[in-house]
Amino acid sequence: MTDKQKNLITRTITGILFVAIMVAGFLSAHYMVVLFATITGMTIWEYTGLVSQIEHVSINRFISTVAGVYFFVALAGQRLGFVEGFSVFVPYILTIIYLFIAELYLKNENPIMNWAYTMLGQMYIALPISMINVLAFQRDANGQMTIDMLLPLSIFIFLWTNDTGAYCSGSLFGKHKLFPRISPAKSWEGSIGGGILVVIVAALIGYSTTNESGVNMLTIPQWIGLGIVVAVFGTWGDLVESLFKRTLGVKDSGNILPGHGGMLDRFDSSLIAIPAAVVYLYALTIF
Repeated sequence: MTDKQKNLITRTITGILFVAIMVAGFLSAHYMVVLFATITGMTIWEYTGLVSQIEHVSINRFISTVAGVYFFVALAGQRLGFVEGFSVFVPYILTIIYLFIAELYLKNENPIMNWAYTMLGQMYIALPISMINVLAFQRDANGQMTIDMLLPLSIFIFLWTNDTGAYCSGSLFGKHKLFPRISPAKSWEGSIGGGILVVIVAALIGYSTTNESGVNMLTIPQWIGLGIVVAVFGTWGDLVESLFKRTLGVKDSGNILPGHGGMLDRFDSSLIAIPAAVVYLYALTIF
């Protein structure tokens, strides 16, 4: 067996296990919170390790990771109704304040870089992943808590569908580079093919949920709109992470997932797509 065949088998097994764990995480609200709190922590830990390799950059990996996980859990608790009001976020705010004040005493060579990369981790990873709680946990017109696992799961279904469609279309028809400066392998043909496949899958989801009732049940056109938003912003999310890695001079963000790289490599698209989906769904309620 050649190394290429071994790598393909490794990627396939890892991919199947990854999808299985992700889907299982949406079987209940508690599973989802535990899964994505873990994902948040692992991703921030990986990110802080990467940026700490930059010259004159030294950020507190442990506290940054704990802060990000706490923000996710705090938002989940508030959305689920376990805690009320803003007070649950006070420890998070105090932690961020500490990370700023600590630089006064650590005598690092470039504290501004440390502050910048610390806050980037919170804004780029902790905040976007935490927004999945907004998709999953809503309140109906009567103020009653409703839990909808399909909506957050659909974000990942659309991302996986877009990646699959883009890979197949790009391999068959790809000629025009989408963003050669950042990601030479991506093509316009691949992106269009991925988007078309997402639209089909979104329409099927909309059709299969037409007769269901719930606070987040969308019409078929609204599902298609959500799919397009996820496909477009997911592609941008992928490109953003590619730019991040190119700036750092690394090929993969990590090696925790054999054949698939690191956590940032697996969740790069969702870091932009999840917030975009939240904005899209709130826009539907406004307009």
